Order: sequence, then structure tokens, then C-alpha cells
Amino acid sequence: MFDSNVKNVSAKEAYDLIKDDKEFVILDVRSKEEYDSGHIPGAKLVPVQVLTSMIDELDKYKEKKVLVYCASGRRSPIAVDTLADNDFKNIYHLSRGIASWKYDRSK
Repeated sequence: MFDSNVKNVSAKEAYDLIKDDKEFVILDVRSKEEYDSGHIPGAKLVPVQVLTSMIDELDKYKEKKVLVYCASGRRSPIAVDTLADNDFKNIYHLSRGIASWKYDRSK
């Protein structure tokens, strides 16, 4: 489904990865309303519809590990493909979205 720069991860794998690595960049590609209702702590809101127009702002994260998620895993593959097409090297995709996230959420 994705190219070799992308790793599909479960919520538990994502939790363990970001818990152990403070350099992780977390991108929430849902709407502002969804984000405001609860998101993974530290996540940056970048709705999938505006990702392409914000790609230059995100350029500084190209070499970092980036976790991408949406609500259920339907929108985030579009964002993952956009990042991969723009030379992001270490992309992690939360395969079932925040719906599978059983850990703390920020509001």
C-alpha cells in the first residue's frame, strides 16, 4: 500500500514509539473540530485538505520521524502519500486512526 519509507503501526506501537522518542512529530490530519474534541498529546493539526499548501512549513520535519493519523485510517493514507511524495523519510501511519487510541488525549 505504501512505499518503503512508511510503516503502518498499531496504537500500542505508536504509543511506545512516541513515549520513547521526544523528537517524534505527530500530525493530526482531521478537521479542527475533531482535533479540538481530543487528540494525541503534542499532535500538530494539519487537516488533510490543506497539507499540500503547508508542505513548505513541514519541510523542517523531513528527516524526523513523523506519525500521521486521522479518525479511523481513511484520510491519513492521503496525507502519508503526500509526505512520501515530498521526500519525507520516516513516516509512521496509525493504521486504525485515533479511534484505536486507548491512551491519554489532549483537548
